[in-house]
Amino acid sequence: MHQISVLMQPENWSLLLIDEETNELYFEIIVGENTDKIKDLRLKIGEGIAGWVAKHGEPLLVPDVSEDPRFSSKADKKSDFTTKSIICVPVESKGRILGVIELINYYDDRVFKEEDLKILSILADYTAIALENARYYDMAKKLIMTDELTGLYNSRFLHQLLDGRGEQLKDLSQVSMIFIDLDYFKSINDKYGHLMGSKALQEFGELLHRSLREEDIAIRYGGDEFVILVPNVEKSEAYELAKKIRSKLKKERFLKGEGVNLKVTASFGIAAIPEDASNYQELIGEADKAMYRVKNTFRDGIALAKTTWVSDY
Repeated sequence: MHQISVLMQPENWSLLLIDEETNELYFEIIVGENTDKIKDLRLKIGEGIAGWVAKHGEPLLVPDVSEDPRFSSKADKKSDFTTKSIICVPVESKGRILGVIELINYYDDRVFKEEDLKILSILADYTAIALENARYYDMAKKLIMTDELTGLYNSRFLHQLLDGRGEQLKDLSQVSMIFIDLDYFKSINDKYGHLMGSKALQEFGELLHRSLREEDIAIRYGGDEFVILVPNVEKSEAYELAKKIRSKLKKERFLKGEGVNLKVTASFGIAAIPEDASNYQELIGEADKAMYRVKNTFRDGIALAKTTWVSDY
């Protein structure tokens, strides 16, 4: 993308990618005058020159945007910029449009020409290869760190954090952990079979996902054990979150689609940095010990690390 800027010398240029969930274009890279005002702008597929190129998969040269009805002035109005000419090409890989590269205005008031369009189209092919490689790398990383059954992070991801190799919780001085063990889960597998047990674990993972903030990290630790890392939250707040999850769990019925209507309870243990531990290794140990205090008493409750107190309400 830097080479495109050097070779073509536009006033403004951008790489817009397609958000496949919303079917919109968003600015992945945007460079030039007043671009900070439009970096969060989104375009529908088909909207404006960029949207047209994304929809039709064809490169487009517009020497004078005032004479082209496809041009949208939305970005100009928001950024106090005047677009005169545009070249825009699709970024395509294996028959799929990933986004577009759009160049606006030659720096010295010349207009773009057909040869500029050809050069940009060649560079777009290299951009597509780079994007696909980056996406495959991200997908591979996600698969390695994600539990296939629940879609939550897995224990490999947790141990990466424990070893100080993760970025999500780096340099945080306050982190709480909730350790969860589903009560008597072996009896569910014994009674209904492992396939039904796996479905129940999947549904519990969905319940956790619905209960957490965006910055919270839910992990399937193994079997029927789960861990929630709650950044920038004290132990008392983590306790409130555990109560919320426990309350939802009491109301939830699992395997309803299979006609079972199963009730599931869990034992919760909570610990925090720096209150109970100085590092993540100690943190998981303290949260685990707290959880076992519940498990070894009446289950279906919550315990706090380094106390004898256990709550069942």
